[in-house]
Amino acid sequence: MSARDGDRRRVLSYEERVLWTTVTKAIAPLRATARSAPDEETEATADLVKPPRPAGPKQASPPLAPHTPAPPPLTPLSRRMKRGVVRGKQAIDARLDLHGLTQAQAHGALLRFLHNAHARDARLVLVITGKGRGAEPGVLRRQVPQWLGLPEFRALVLGFEDAGARHGGEGALYVRLRRARG
Repeated sequence: MSARDGDRRRVLSYEERVLWTTVTKAIAPLRATARSAPDEETEATADLVKPPRPAGPKQASPPLAPHTPAPPPLTPLSRRMKRGVVRGKQAIDARLDLHGLTQAQAHGALLRFLHNAHARDARLVLVITGKGRGAEPGVLRRQVPQWLGLPEFRALVLGFEDAGARHGGEGALYVRLRRARG
C-alpha cells in the first residue's frame, strides 16, 4: 500500500456508525500490566512504529468532564408484566409504527416518540418495526434494538422485549420506560 492509499479513508455509513458506537460502549479496557525494562531491539522497533509528532506549539488539552455513571443494563419485561400485556390486562400507553420510514426518519421518530411518552409518564409502549421480507429480518427490525441501547435512548428506556403475537410478534417490541423525575 502506498502512502497515497493511506491518506484516503472510507466514510462509515449511518448503520456502521451506530454499530461502532454500540460495540465501543460495550468494550472494557484491558487492565494495565507492569512491564519490565524494554531491551534495545524492542526500543528500536518501537521507534519505527511510532508516528511522527506534528511540529508546532503544544496545546493544553481541555479539562475532562466529570465521569457520569453508566445507566444500569437493559432488562427484559418481567414475566408477570409481559403476561398481563399479552392477555390485555396491562395497558399499552402508546404505539409507534415505523413501517415505510428510512433508518434516519425512524431513528428521529423513535427518539421523539420516546421523549414524548416519557414526558407523559407512560410506562409501556409498543414500537412496530415490521418483520421484513423473506427469511432476512428487516433493517428496522435489526436496528431498533441496537438504537435502544445507545446513550440517547438509555436515559428513557428500562428495557424491551419482542411483542406477543397479538401485538405483532417478532415485528414489534414492548418498550418499558423509566419514570419521569420531578
